[in-house]
Amino acid sequence: MSVNGGDRDVSGPGPRYLPISDHGLIGDLRSVALVGMDGTIDWYCGSAFDAPSVFAAILDAERGGAFELAAAVPARTKQFYFPDTNVLITRFFTEDGVGEIQDFMPVGGEAAESERHRLIRRVVCVRGTIPFRARVAPRFDYGARPHTVRMTADAAVFDADGVALSLTATVPLTAEGPDVRADFKLAGGESAVFALDQVGADVALRGCPRAEAEAQFATTVAYWRRWLSASKYRGRWREMVHRSALTLKLLTYAPTGAIVAAPTTSLPEQIGGERNWDYRYVWVRDAAFCVYALLRLGFTGEAAEFMKFVTRHISPGDGKPSGPLQIMYGIDGRTDLPERELGHLEGYQGSAPVRIGNDAAEQLQLDIYGALIDSIYLYDKWAEPISSDQWDDVCALVDWVCAHWDQPDEGIWETRGGRKNFLYSRLMCWVAIERAIRMANRRGLPADLPRWSGCRDAIYRRIMTRGWSESRQAFVQYEGGDVLDASVLMMPLTKFVAPTDPKWLSTLDALTEELVSDSLVYRYDPVASPDGLRGDEGTFSICSFWYVEAMVHSGRVDEARLAFEKMLTYANHLGLYAEEISHTGEQQGNFPQAFTHLGLISAAFNLDRALG
Repeated sequence: MSVNGGDRDVSGPGPRYLPISDHGLIGDLRSVALVGMDGTIDWYCGSAFDAPSVFAAILDAERGGAFELAAAVPARTKQFYFPDTNVLITRFFTEDGVGEIQDFMPVGGEAAESERHRLIRRVVCVRGTIPFRARVAPRFDYGARPHTVRMTADAAVFDADGVALSLTATVPLTAEGPDVRADFKLAGGESAVFALDQVGADVALRGCPRAEAEAQFATTVAYWRRWLSASKYRGRWREMVHRSALTLKLLTYAPTGAIVAAPTTSLPEQIGGERNWDYRYVWVRDAAFCVYALLRLGFTGEAAEFMKFVTRHISPGDGKPSGPLQIMYGIDGRTDLPERELGHLEGYQGSAPVRIGNDAAEQLQLDIYGALIDSIYLYDKWAEPISSDQWDDVCALVDWVCAHWDQPDEGIWETRGGRKNFLYSRLMCWVAIERAIRMANRRGLPADLPRWSGCRDAIYRRIMTRGWSESRQAFVQYEGGDVLDASVLMMPLTKFVAPTDPKWLSTLDALTEELVSDSLVYRYDPVASPDGLRGDEGTFSICSFWYVEAMVHSGRVDEARLAFEKMLTYANHLGLYAEEISHTGEQQGNFPQAFTHLGLISAAFNLDRALG
């Protein structure tokens, strides 16, 4: 499948909100920007993933702020990535010529440049003559903080009570209220450059002439290609796998090694619904699964940086009610992530509320211990042996799991409908103990193996008896229930159950019948298992990739390949995925989603191996 595509007609006034899928992603390993197919940047937070937004038109078309840049005449547009990079090209096809915008955030240059948080937009007329227009309308602090505009000889400085951005350009700029505009015409071979920089006491105002933009473009392209060249993947779906890897890399926060679940907040899981969450944080589960995917491809450096983050910030804590670990942390390791609603923003297509922060940080989710310890086990096996201090932390976590695995929790899906004895939570507690036993045995590390083995076996028996429903002939969502849940697809993937076990094959058949639609998989039925929230949701994309893997392991390779190929058709024009897919095939939820892209990598890897 080619992902160098995307075609959009931008003749005349456009819609207030582009489809979520009509966006590309650029970033500098600190923050990202979403660039629409119409050339508009409508999401950008500046200095860090979880910083207050500067452009947030994707959450409120009027109040959010945007950086518009486009041909000033009717045009069709296409988007693609400069090959093997995260440099995004948006092309405009008009009656009088062809032009393009090259969007990127410089990486790979001087360390001091990282404090500038620069965003560069190069406009080039490829052929003919094209008029362009730009409108730069920042709205600081999620559109809540006013700002002033100060014009200099070659720049505009937006100042919002000490938070300042400078816009420099190689074409004339004009102030228009709180915004800045530019109207210009380019002939074939001519170019213009816009650079948006964070400025302040430590970062001086500086222009960005064409030669500097050209040099930073070359440096950024070289950085991404050098990074991607370390990939060991040589399989059938190289383009999609490498795009997913590049996307996961964009979701890493270089200063700490953190990996965010998604770079956006409050993009809805259902248009008009309330399932709108802030995903700009480090979920232990998501980040640990990312480590697995990146290790599979040979990117040990990212895994090492995340392990440092774990050692600094996610070592056993003070025994809060939610356990020694939180389910999520800030990108700087902070634990306080209070959730609040931004009532002044209407939300994407009117999908309120817009939330920042996340109260789920206080939940008890027992499965995170298995996800984290499994990633440590794989790092120890595939990258480098963990230290004695790290092993002490692992032992402390496993001892806690042994003492607490049998209590109800909120589960992997962060339901707000009360705690239950979720099967998936039990499964991942088993994984936590089992992987620690493997490490201890392989390296001769000290451990309370009799106790650990006894708990591991008790969990196994509990799942096999109380997690199995005779009436459904399937493993179910929680003990004593009869609700199916896609998370049980992880049972053979974690090597808990043989993929050809009759009980598992029966479960796979039941899931296929009830939760699968054209290869797409729903997490569960919220009517049958109320989760404390109103409304429905789409199919959950990582579950669709788990389904592919489960079928591979169960010997249904042809079915798995067809399901995988179908799933690829739901990607956007650049190969990117949000969290969910609607019944009409639209991307839903925060975008792009690390969970989905790591699932694609793992499914492709295992499917390739099965196909030979």
